[in-house]
Amino acid sequence: MRYITITTWEIADGTDFDISMRAIEEKRLPALKGFGANRVTVIRTSDRTSAAITEWPDKATRDSAELKINEVRRSVHREDMTRMTGEMRGEIIADI
Repeated sequence: MRYITITTWEIADGTDFDISMRAIEEKRLPALKGFGANRVTVIRTSDRTSAAITEWPDKATRDSAELKINEVRRSVHREDMTRMTGEMRGEIIADI
């Protein structure tokens, strides 16, 4: 069954959102695809915040990528001046 993670992010005050997002789009999102994600969508939710919705083929694929995902999250914080503020995850139970 397909599995979704939703993570929320905040960019550091004074950091250019567009420059930071460009780096994330070029480096971080392809990494998630390389770990087995089917799709990654990022939504800007305010001047300094965003949410990333990542779809995985199943929970096992997401769980097997856990260590690599944590490495990406640490590098996003260090290099792109962004911090994760929340995470939700679960199996898709309805979809139209």
